[in-house]
Amino acid sequence: MKKVFCFLLVFLLALSLFTVASAEGMVTVYNWEEYISPDAIKLFEEETGITVNMTYFTTNEDMMVQVRNSPSSFDVVIPSDYCTERLLKEGLLEEINFDNVPNYTNIDKALEKQYYDPDAKYTVPYMWGTVGICYNKTMVDEPITSWSVLFDTKYKDNVFMLDSIRDSMGIALKYLGYSMNTVDPLEINAAKELLLKQKKDGIVKAYQVDETKDKMVAGEAALALMWNGDAMYAIALNEDLDFVIPDEGSNIWVDTMIIPKGAKNKENAEKFINFMCRPDIAQMNFDEIWYSTPNLATVELIGEEYTSNHVINPSQEVRDRCEYFHDIDDKLLLVYNTMWTQIKSSK
Repeated sequence: MKKVFCFLLVFLLALSLFTVASAEGMVTVYNWEEYISPDAIKLFEEETGITVNMTYFTTNEDMMVQVRNSPSSFDVVIPSDYCTERLLKEGLLEEINFDNVPNYTNIDKALEKQYYDPDAKYTVPYMWGTVGICYNKTMVDEPITSWSVLFDTKYKDNVFMLDSIRDSMGIALKYLGYSMNTVDPLEINAAKELLLKQKKDGIVKAYQVDETKDKMVAGEAALALMWNGDAMYAIALNEDLDFVIPDEGSNIWVDTMIIPKGAKNKENAEKFINFMCRPDIAQMNFDEIWYSTPNLATVELIGEEYTSNHVINPSQEVRDRCEYFHDIDDKLLLVYNTMWTQIKSSK
């Protein structure tokens, strides 16, 4: 009996050591779908011997639920700025040891110490971008200068909207002359009514996210509310497409790499983040997903193809018309979600 007990003890100890060793050789990354180069992941695994367990989300809201419920299930998460702000407020982020992230020196200092991480302790920018209108020049016969075009019955059943409450409400607020971060009930209700009218007038062809870029390539709508990277992807495949940020202004955003509280593989997470900040790897990601890179060394590698492109590198004048989304409290978020349900289900 004693021998059996000793054998069992040794077995359990070995199993425990194996589990720790397995965990040490892994990094679990929670990322947007189609938002990283598969070749970059493969190269990271080859160079470090660390296995990447890549899991995906489709909206910030889905991501927030999972991270709040089980932050230690992930080692690296890539949320948008306003969600990073909330996670930091809730004490769900680990400080990054920047001694382990020497490639951080490549990151644009203009994106450092932003509102969501004022002390630059918890985040590393992954990609940044804007929200604007992707349009088909053969289906639109006027200059696109205002968000008003998305609410014009001339384009009935010819507009794709983002299935994203913050983005769609945000551009409605901008068009009406309000801040995207307003908490004024009258202003928020005015934006809701505008989006309801847009839907009831039959202008909206569909509310979508990832599908929109391929549908615009195929010429299935004249106009689409899109993130600039998706627009760049579509433009590269269809020369009839272009992208504009209207005069009223829009959203500028930064998606960040963060380490959730209690991450099981923090050092591996920092190795992964450092790898993503390497200029050649950041270029691989740019070539794959077309979003604006925060990596200045990568911008130099790409050269004029990047710097002269108004879609991925908007002018400072355009950027100055844009604003970041800020975190909104749970009560207002509930109001937003209720409104969004009403808008999408209206007839």
